[in-house]
Amino acid sequence: MNRKERYSRTIAWFKANMPLPRTELDYDSAFHLLVSVILSAQCTDRRVNMVTPPLFARFPLPADLASASFEDVYPYVRSVSYPNSKTRHLIGMARKLVEDFGGEVPSGIDELMTLPGVGRKTANVIASIVYDKPVIAVDTHVFRVSHRLGLSDGKTVEAVEKDLEKDIPLELRADSHHWLILHGRYTCKARNPECEGCGLKEWCREYGRNLKKASGVLPPPTGNV
Repeated sequence: MNRKERYSRTIAWFKANMPLPRTELDYDSAFHLLVSVILSAQCTDRRVNMVTPPLFARFPLPADLASASFEDVYPYVRSVSYPNSKTRHLIGMARKLVEDFGGEVPSGIDELMTLPGVGRKTANVIASIVYDKPVIAVDTHVFRVSHRLGLSDGKTVEAVEKDLEKDIPLELRADSHHWLILHGRYTCKARNPECEGCGLKEWCREYGRNLKKASGVLPPPTGNV
């Protein structure tokens, strides 16, 4: 099976089995989504969703967070990973929003990446979900699943992003981001992937290789196979 066929079958399966994918982060504004995504780095969405309601109630707008001190914000985020750096990032992000963007979350990837705590993945998430930009954010789940399925052999996040955006239609990129994340989170897990119950195993490159290894047949070389 070549890569084009693998993309076609994978997308068809997701469209049939996960027709309305969405982020699992709770938010009600672009600003709140940005806060949530910053907090979600190396932290579960469930934990973030526990933390954000009181945080949003106390700091509903960028100006509210921009005027806060470290001591004001830290108690609200102390239970997430890396709370010290994330507290500083949130305050710095809010201040830059107020000072440089009039309190509005920008839509451009480059502009978003000027905000403290915002890397390319976070910028792509905001651009995709909030502004419907045809970009795919690559986190650890997307990176892992893309390699296992055989959608990319890219060695970096940027390389995987380019592969996915090259072969996934513009109108499906936002959905594809969620498809791959959710599949990696609940089925194609890092340590114990649930391969036997996976609907994609028929054309998953990693599953096929493992079957060949188990039968004593050498797996195919890396590439569009």
